[in-house]
Amino acid sequence: DPVPCMIEPEHEPTGDQREVLEQLEPALDKKIFYPLLLHGVTGSGKTEVYLRAMQRVLDRGGQCLYLVPEIALTAQLYDRIRSRISSPPAMLHSGMTDAERFDAWRLIRRGGIKVVVGARSALFAPFCDLGLIVVDEEHDPSYKQEDGLRYHARDMAVVRARMAACPVILGSATPSL
Repeated sequence: DPVPCMIEPEHEPTGDQREVLEQLEPALDKKIFYPLLLHGVTGSGKTEVYLRAMQRVLDRGGQCLYLVPEIALTAQLYDRIRSRISSPPAMLHSGMTDAERFDAWRLIRRGGIKVVVGARSALFAPFCDLGLIVVDEEHDPSYKQEDGLRYHARDMAVVRARMAACPVILGSATPSL
């Protein structure tokens, strides 16, 4: 049974948020590759843009991937997303058991999971209709996988978005070069 969560009130978007969302809308609606760097200081409302863009994708039946740099951030973000988005999110990260990951992967592939919140390994989930990728705190060095298969999840998110023909939002207060 889902644990009840605090409902986060929806805020009226600011002028800057509206401008970004208007810029994104055609790519979200037509499923077009569109990389976007969303630069804003902490507390400036980047998450509100992510949530509204995600809801737009969900409204047309697509799936969303929200990457965070650390596994510890998935739980707090999971609750925030669950309080605002029409489709319950799933978490996907290396701290889950093999059985939990397998179940999540199977549901993602079937389209039963529409929103995935996870660390860098979530990038490889088998989405059937990926409509948006969000890379929160894109500058964070935790997105680099140093052992085993080496990759940078931020860069791979852009590649995955191009392959899926969907927008990718790279958000940061201190964008990487």
